[in-house]
Amino acid sequence: MARRRSSGVLGILAEAQRQQQRQQEAQRRAAVAAQRQYERAQRDAQRAAAQGEKEALRAYQQGREADAARRTAELDDRVAELQGILATGLRGRPFSLADLQEPVRLAPFDPGPLGTPVPMPDPAWYRIPPLTGAQALNPMARRQYDEQAAHAQARFEYDWRAAQAADQQRLQRLGEYRAQYDSWAAEQQRLAGEYTGQAARLAAGGVTEFFETALFWRTDWPEEFPKDGTLAWDEGARQLVVDWQLPDFEVVPPLSRIRYVKTDDRDVDVARPATKSRELYREVLAQCALRVLAELFRADAEQRLDSVALNGYAAAVNPATGREEQRYLVSVMVERADFLAVDLERVEAVSCLVDGLGGRLSARPDKSEAVRTERLADEVGAHREDASEDEPDLFEMDPIAFEELIAELFRARGLRTRTTARSGDEGVDVLAEDPDPVTGGQIVIQAKRYRHTVPPTAVRDLDATMVRQGAKLGILVTTSGFGPGSRRWVEGKPLTLIDGPTLVGLLKEHGLRGRLGGPAVPSPQAPAVSLSPGENAVIPAADLTEVSVRFSSTGAEADLTLLLLTADGVVRSDEDFVFYHQPSAANGSVTLHPKESTAGRSSERATLRVPALPAAVDRIAVSVNMDSDSGASCADLREAGLEVRGAAGSAWAFSPPADPAISAMLVAELYRHREVWKLRAVGQGWADGLAGLARAHGVDVA
Repeated sequence: MARRRSSGVLGILAEAQRQQQRQQEAQRRAAVAAQRQYERAQRDAQRAAAQGEKEALRAYQQGREADAARRTAELDDRVAELQGILATGLRGRPFSLADLQEPVRLAPFDPGPLGTPVPMPDPAWYRIPPLTGAQALNPMARRQYDEQAAHAQARFEYDWRAAQAADQQRLQRLGEYRAQYDSWAAEQQRLAGEYTGQAARLAAGGVTEFFETALFWRTDWPEEFPKDGTLAWDEGARQLVVDWQLPDFEVVPPLSRIRYVKTDDRDVDVARPATKSRELYREVLAQCALRVLAELFRADAEQRLDSVALNGYAAAVNPATGREEQRYLVSVMVERADFLAVDLERVEAVSCLVDGLGGRLSARPDKSEAVRTERLADEVGAHREDASEDEPDLFEMDPIAFEELIAELFRARGLRTRTTARSGDEGVDVLAEDPDPVTGGQIVIQAKRYRHTVPPTAVRDLDATMVRQGAKLGILVTTSGFGPGSRRWVEGKPLTLIDGPTLVGLLKEHGLRGRLGGPAVPSPQAPAVSLSPGENAVIPAADLTEVSVRFSSTGAEADLTLLLLTADGVVRSDEDFVFYHQPSAANGSVTLHPKESTAGRSSERATLRVPALPAAVDRIAVSVNMDSDSGASCADLREAGLEVRGAAGSAWAFSPPADPAISAMLVAELYRHREVWKLRAVGQGWADGLAGLARAHGVDVA
């Protein structure tokens, strides 16, 4: 049955009720839509803010990663520079006298990365998108927006201040680098002026001076590498002996790379493995040695060098004594032909030096492990120091007399010797026999009175003669020297080589006479006046220009120490304290020389140029101190003596007392007295050693 619409009052009420329900439903839907729109707007605002922070964070992290990559690249560049030392040297042309006349051409100042300003943070990276529409009317959305904007502004200000500080540091480093460059450029200009004046002197024929200049004029060594050494020329052997200072282990970068860690927002320094650092340092040393050899032979256009003996040393602390000394890390002796046969542009440096040229390279140079040296620069020509006119010149001696002298030398060393006949000697000049029943046997000795290097064939002939004679040892004695080929030949064989300087030293040791070439006659010295403790003497003015102070002793070893004192008896500063770690003071007016040792007696000498002393210096305290770790006292010194000798020949001597209660002693002092200088013998000291001596004279002892 069909339904019918209600009418009347009930119908009107029903319609009104339906309209009210529709309105309520519309309001509910509108509220739900508004809530959803608010939530959507809130999410949009959060998404925008997060996106802004992510972009800022991403930019910041990228900057940190770029900085870590830049610092890593600097480490890689440093390693490449160290590995290219030899190649850099080979790119330069060989030195010639014409180079001293050329104008200086300095590379322009290059600031490198320091010339690039640190980028400032962009405010756009930190900007939070503004609220729009209903978001702007919602208090909760507005509050969150304000918090995010404040956080972003604070982060921007922090990063901006950090970037500003980094740029200020960059500018400071740039200024320091520029000052270093200007100082370096001024020094190069000064050296250029010296070179110009030196060219004429070198042209006159100074062999050592020429090759010193060839080594020192190059400016393309790494900046912090030392450029120092000692050269000596052996005319007879036509050999240049070079003691060259090498860089220490600190030139190797301790880090291999820098890594940025995002999660911790920090840089991590990745250390270079110890084995890699050692390998790189050995390569650096080998390349330095090869480069020095290359620059010498390439500069030798006149072919004056038959061979070069190179000893490379670094300053290091001796672990046994705790004192800094020269530790030889490289030693090689090479002939011209052998070296020039090497293609240096294609070699591996360590293999070339050790295997190709027969050199020695420290296995652990990072620990200053030294190698054996063949010949040092200060050993060349040392035999001439004490020669006198009445000694026979070995070069001019009759050959038979020379053989007799060699026989007498080995007779003095405890052997039974006889010279052979001039004919049929089969390469033997002296036959010797060691009478010891256990270690004794026959020895063949060959004497070569040469002025030039003994050829390797003579060494090989002696080897064959020794085998033919059934001898246990062969000795080759010469007035000249031996080349690298000869020295390599005798390694591991029962052969001994005695060169000219060694021969002269052996003759003197056994009371025999002989010199090599013209003598250097020493001037006669006046006998020293002996002083007693407390006694003083006036030093004549003529003696003050250069006063030599020498302390010597046997037994325990002592160190010579000098202090420059004012009238109050104290130093002006620690720079007035002259000892083995600070061997000079007052612009060289007081200089301490290296220690010497002969026949068990050690001595140490200082030179005083009294007129050059500062006016404030009134006295010089001459002291000795024992090694603090040895536990020795001054009573352990045997035959101790101080000798003071002036420039005009006046001399004084003092034997200090052997006091077991002290380990540092004021032996004597030079002091002003009105218009003259005097010397006083003292002989008093301190139980606490060098520290007590220093404190008593105003030195700051930590």
